[in-house]
Amino acid sequence: MDIQNTQSQMRKGVLEFCIMSVIRQGEVYPSDIVDKMKAANLNILEGTLYPLLTRLKNAGYLTYRWVESNSGPPRKYFVMTEEGLQFYEALESTWKELADAVHALTQNIEHTNPTETETIL
Repeated sequence: MDIQNTQSQMRKGVLEFCIMSVIRQGEVYPSDIVDKMKAANLNILEGTLYPLLTRLKNAGYLTYRWVESNSGPPRKYFVMTEEGLQFYEALESTWKELADAVHALTQNIEHTNPTETETIL
């Protein structure tokens, strides 16, 4: 089994939540998202990011505005919509439940064997 593939799949599973977390902090340019993700050791390529941003925008979770640039074409800055904030809150709740469950399962909890008087389900 390829550990790198498994690691990649795990990261992909939280990618949308992490990107929405960055955008929730305020209006952001895509390269800023890439930089923040990289700083958190979650590398993402722009070729992965842009389709995801488009999908989130088309779903009504994000909107953007164009800002003129002195050094090239206008820049697209993304911001979360009210619907996006609700979506984010649902993702955050799901993440917390999942993280708690994984934490509970991966801790070194001393397990006891049931006694004869205990019912095993």
